[in-house]
Amino acid sequence: MSIAKPMTTSSVTTLAAQAAPRQEFGPWMRAWKKLARNRMALAGLCTIVFFILLAIFAPWVSPDDPLATSWGAIRKAPSLEHWFGTDELGRDVLSRVIWGARASLLAGIVSVAISLVLGIVIGMIAGYFGGMVDSVISRMTDAVLACPFLILAIALAAFLGPNLTNAMIAIGVSAAPIFVRLTRAQVLNVKVEDYIEAARAIGCSPMRIAISHLLPNITPPLIVQSTLAIASAVIAEASLSFLGLGQQPPDPSWGSMLNTAKNFMEDAPWMAVWPGLAIFILVLAFNLLGDGLRDALDPRSR
Repeated sequence: MSIAKPMTTSSVTTLAAQAAPRQEFGPWMRAWKKLARNRMALAGLCTIVFFILLAIFAPWVSPDDPLATSWGAIRKAPSLEHWFGTDELGRDVLSRVIWGARASLLAGIVSVAISLVLGIVIGMIAGYFGGMVDSVISRMTDAVLACPFLILAIALAAFLGPNLTNAMIAIGVSAAPIFVRLTRAQVLNVKVEDYIEAARAIGCSPMRIAISHLLPNITPPLIVQSTLAIASAVIAEASLSFLGLGQQPPDPSWGSMLNTAKNFMEDAPWMAVWPGLAIFILVLAFNLLGDGLRDALDPRSR
């Protein structure tokens, strides 16, 4: 009759490890795999990458100098020499659309980065400390949100001065209240979790709790909102440039190209079609990617 040997601590640990379900992928990898199965989101991502590469390599891929005028080629229809036609000064429309992608993408990314930083800092202060601080910040946020986003951006851009840098600042500040409200709501949900209470109990400072525990757990909705906000920022930049408050001529911008093209809709409609189509495709791509990220990062959809 054999006598069973007593199990040691290492044996118990080994058996527990073997019995525990193996986690093949982390949460971000699972999100990527789910995003990869969304064809529309992938199409949006590929389109965004295409425009980014187009903007980066604009000096090499544009067929002509976007600022070079030709008095013998004024408002020429699309042809083999000028695929998108020429504008009122004989400049190649295709080259100006390619270079205009730089202004639109730069405005979208930089302005959303400004609003994201402001929104995270202010929203975390409001959500974490609560009380009077939260009340004051929330009421100020509601007051700013009461003003339409584009109207506020136009007012700020007109106050700061007409150029691309001021337009990006105006768009970023105007979009910040959305991130403030989102960050505050997420912090209110996360700060009552047990691990936050444990970190507070062992003496972690509010700064460490915010950076090490709160911020990583509120990142997914902020990523989704940032993607959708870039689409709005691209439209806002085009609107400001259309009104003369963004990128200044002769530098190419899709909005300023539309502003010029409105005077030649009957004689040269291609001047408005191509920059307008570029805005539509880029904004649609960001919206498709944002919707896909929302589905991929939503834990309730797992």
